[in-house]
This record gives sequence, C-alpha cells and structure tokens, in this order.
Amino acid sequence: MTLSAAESNHATSADDPRERLRAAGLRVTKPRLAVLRWLVGHPHATADQVATAVRRQLGSVSTQAVYDVLNACSNAGLLRRIEPAGHPARFETRTADNHHHLVCRNCGRTEDVDCVHGEAPCLTPSSTSGYEVDEAEVVFWGYCPDCRSSATVPEESGRHDEERS
Repeated sequence: MTLSAAESNHATSADDPRERLRAAGLRVTKPRLAVLRWLVGHPHATADQVATAVRRQLGSVSTQAVYDVLNACSNAGLLRRIEPAGHPARFETRTADNHHHLVCRNCGRTEDVDCVHGEAPCLTPSSTSGYEVDEAEVVFWGYCPDCRSSATVPEESGRHDEERS
C-alpha cells in the first residue's frame, strides 16, 4: 500500500517520540512522551483534553506542566498549534506539511484538509507586499455533520461570527 505524502508525513510524526524529542534538543520526560503519544491518536485536541488524558496515564500532572510540554513541543516543531477564532487552541502532531483545517462553528470539531492546490504555499496572494511567502494557513468554517443533524445550526449559517455583530 502506498501512502500519500500527507499520510506519510503524519505517520512519520508518530515514529519514536523519544528520538523526536532528542532530535529537537528536548529532554525525554514522561509528560512529554505521554503528550506526544496521545496526540498521535487524538489530533486537534485542546490543552484541557490533553491534560485529562495525560493524567489518566500518569496520575498527578499539573495543568501548567501540560501547557509547558505543549509549548516546548510546539516551539520545537514537534507539534502544530492551531488557533481557530473563538475556539481554544488545538494541537496536532502533523507538522511536516502545509495542510489546512475545517472547523465547526458550533462545537469546534476540527478536521485536516490536504493542500488546496499545488505545492506549498497552496495559495498565492494577489500581492506579497515584499514578503517571501513560505506557507499558507487556511481555515474552512462551517458546521460538522453532528451539529447539522442535531439542529444546533443557527439560521444564518452562511455568515462568519464577526459579520453577525
């Protein structure tokens, strides 16, 4: 079976978290290992979700320790932090490509979307204002299937929250 580039990059992110931490210049600790391992199977998790899961695995771990791990791993490029407007930051291990996200306006559920077209950056701005563009971050907003089927979608579902004010 041949993996797509995105699947290959995602699978690579799960390989040996001890080595990934060392290669990034970070000490290997139980909280760091627990966070990285858990996020592989639970992409787009919030810090609170990660903390709850890590506590189940390790017992007593402070919320601050989990935030410190998330920040250190994000800064080292081991995790990607996404911050959809109006929703808590989410973390994922898929860092080696220029993918985008679908975000539910109601519940915040987040899904990966592979690059829209072509190679990174996926989109070319009409003007770069002198910037050297090396990445495009796109967030597609809408309502997930669960929210649509449970009738929690507001009547004005086609407009962004800021436009409603």
